[in-house]
Amino acid sequence: MSRTSCSSCIAGSPFVSVPLRLVWLSAIFLIWSFTLLAQTEPSLRVARENPPPDPSTPKLAVDQQQDQQKVPGTITGSVVGPDGQAVAGAKVKLTLEGPLASKEIMSREDGQFTFTNVVAGSFQLTITSEGFAASTSTGVLHSGENLAMPQVSLVLATTVTKVRVELSPIEIAQEQMNDEMKQRVLGVIPNFYVTYVPDAAPLTPKQKFHLAGRLSIDPAYFVLAGAVAGVQQARNEFSGYGQGAQGYAKRYGATFGDFTMSNFLGNAVFPSVFKQDPRYFYKGTGTAKSRVLYALANAVICKGDNGHWQANYSSIAGSLAAGGISNLYYPSSDRGAALTFENTAIGIGGTAILNLMKEFVLTKFTTNVPHRPDPTNPNSP
Repeated sequence: MSRTSCSSCIAGSPFVSVPLRLVWLSAIFLIWSFTLLAQTEPSLRVARENPPPDPSTPKLAVDQQQDQQKVPGTITGSVVGPDGQAVAGAKVKLTLEGPLASKEIMSREDGQFTFTNVVAGSFQLTITSEGFAASTSTGVLHSGENLAMPQVSLVLATTVTKVRVELSPIEIAQEQMNDEMKQRVLGVIPNFYVTYVPDAAPLTPKQKFHLAGRLSIDPAYFVLAGAVAGVQQARNEFSGYGQGAQGYAKRYGATFGDFTMSNFLGNAVFPSVFKQDPRYFYKGTGTAKSRVLYALANAVICKGDNGHWQANYSSIAGSLAAGGISNLYYPSSDRGAALTFENTAIGIGGTAILNLMKEFVLTKFTTNVPHRPDPTNPNSP
């Protein structure tokens, strides 16, 4: 039997074929395993060298790594005014996102400005300069970018100016005096020397003379002098003047002279010398008794230009001076120092009575009296 035939017999034998097949299959499996292991080894080595990202890594750390990879850039620009001329010295403020501090620079002589080493990201530019309205613009700077901003044209600032107009004390006094010269009893008789403003501004010497002169040329002034002269003639006072038209004319001239002298001396000349106010300050409040005492006291006291009450030297000196001058034109029988002092005392009494009328009566019949708030009425304006 040949070797070939024997091999065929062995291969065909059922007892021998099964073990051989197992050995064959095992050899094939081992060869395949070694081949697969050889192919897998490089992949595992790469995986170990480059592990996948850890999901537990904080996002902030990733962002920081990204920020570190950004390259700073530059921002440039220019500032001009409405006329197109460069604005030097304008304050340019760069505000960045995040915790980084803002930067401020001034524009150069040519109006240019430059920010260097600026972190990439969003930013805001605020430009201010005296006399101009603030200008704000925004943008985004990319990594490593040299960004040229559009030219900034500033506009003039629109300011609201509040002007407070205040009158000087002289102007206030003039306004108050103008109002006083409109005050008339029954719309006819002047009531210029009463002020209804408790804190009226003091009159200047010029204003005191103006007020006295305005009273002296008032038509009612001439009529009153004529009426007094008529009463004197009817009672034959100052008999040295005689009767008739000539006597009436002398009495009229003397009366008008008395009025004029007393007016200018007592209301202008001496008040200017002693710095006193010739007006009667209407009280209008308090009890009737207090108002009566106030009116009577004002015959011998007055308010000074400094606002303090003081003896009324002006009125007393004016009456004495006017009486002394009247000795020049009154009849010889009606002259003398004693008569002058007597007339002065009578004049002071007459002033007290007139003050009572000013306080309680004349106000009710005087036109153009300014409104005075009622202190007892809280709703009074």
